[in-house]
Amino acid sequence: MAAVTVGHDMFEEIVMAEERFHGEGYQEGYAEGSYVGVFEGRRYGSLHGAKIGSEIGYYLGFARTWQCLLQKCTDEKNSKKIRALDSLIRMIQKSPYEDPTYDKLQEDLEKIRGKFKQVCTMLNVQSDFRISTESSSLTF
Repeated sequence: MAAVTVGHDMFEEIVMAEERFHGEGYQEGYAEGSYVGVFEGRRYGSLHGAKIGSEIGYYLGFARTWQCLLQKCTDEKNSKKIRALDSLIRMIQKSPYEDPTYDKLQEDLEKIRGKFKQVCTMLNVQSDFRISTESSSLTF
């Protein structure tokens, strides 16, 4: 009678092996996937953040440069340009783009892009901003 119990346990182990290995494999895969997911997420976040930072930095540098160039001109036409540049600079400075939890980042970024295009039109300057992925330099 003892042989039947041992045989039954062995049979149960064989039958349940698939389920056990499936569970163990799932746990190992989940742990590995979590680790790789965090790593890839950080890498993607850093890359995307750097692109946004480069774009915002370009807009701010562009606006401040044109602001300095137009300061000596006091006619009405240039006054409108200076006000538009001041508005762009204020938009950039007031946006908390360095806060990764800021939920309206994309919305604010679109407004800043729109204002930048408007300023470029007023200044009669091409508003094409691109970041090259092949090299670390900006192309305009």
